Amino acid sequence: MALEARPLLWLALWTLAVPARSFGKDADGGWRRPGPGAPAAVTEEEHCTVERRADLSYAEFVQRYAFSRPVILQGLTDNSRFRDLCTRQRLLASFGDSVVRLSTANTYSYQKDTLYFFGDNNFTEWASLFRHYSPPPFSLLGTTPAYSFGIAGAGSGVPFHWHGPGFSEVIYGRKRWFLYPPEKTPEFHPNKTTLAWLRDTYPALTPSARPLECTIQAGEVLYFPDRWWHATLNLDTSVFISTFLGTEVVAAASAQPTSAPLSGPGGG
Repeated sequence: MALEARPLLWLALWTLAVPARSFGKDADGGWRRPGPGAPAAVTEEEHCTVERRADLSYAEFVQRYAFSRPVILQGLTDNSRFRDLCTRQRLLASFGDSVVRLSTANTYSYQKDTLYFFGDNNFTEWASLFRHYSPPPFSLLGTTPAYSFGIAGAGSGVPFHWHGPGFSEVIYGRKRWFLYPPEKTPEFHPNKTTLAWLRDTYPALTPSARPLECTIQAGEVLYFPDRWWHATLNLDTSVFISTFLGTEVVAAASAQPTSAPLSGPGGG
């Protein structure tokens, strides 16, 4: 079942402190990789515990992963054109004069310095970019797809939260994911960043208390099932796009003040 394009768009444009200078069309799209001043904790995991699949059929996706566990998809779509349009030079040329509204990354008032552009009222303005994106060719019955686009600096991310199922594709850079099943609430402080959690809490976790984790590389897509807890950490300046599969479950969760918040960027 293929996803159909809909005029519903979630955009998450994360702020970057990058000097305004010219970049060549290189492997990282002109997005600066971490240098000597980058956070020391921003590294890949020792062992990826999320399965990677390059030959997954829709039937097997539904049977083995859609409702039970995350999976990393490889080679299902060709987004080379979209990738070309997401270089720093081209995005600045196309949208550098756009005025955006920034807000926090979650519906809770987390005390952190990561802001992003989020909303569904700029579909026309961004349509020239998003019409070139090919989402994963899998859908779930009774869900409605919506996009979330983001650009994030190294060390940024979204703390643990949950919402409906979805896909998250890295266009440039690397994004490290931490995931727990719905019945296993992670140990985290809601006012601390993912980077702080990785430095302060993660090392003390026993093997049985650790999350599923993996670093998603450029061109890979992570699928996460409904209500799975997840947190993200960008290891480089990263460009990414998520396809959220909205359901009634998501709407119900947003009405629960004690539940984990719904989120825009990073899948979220």
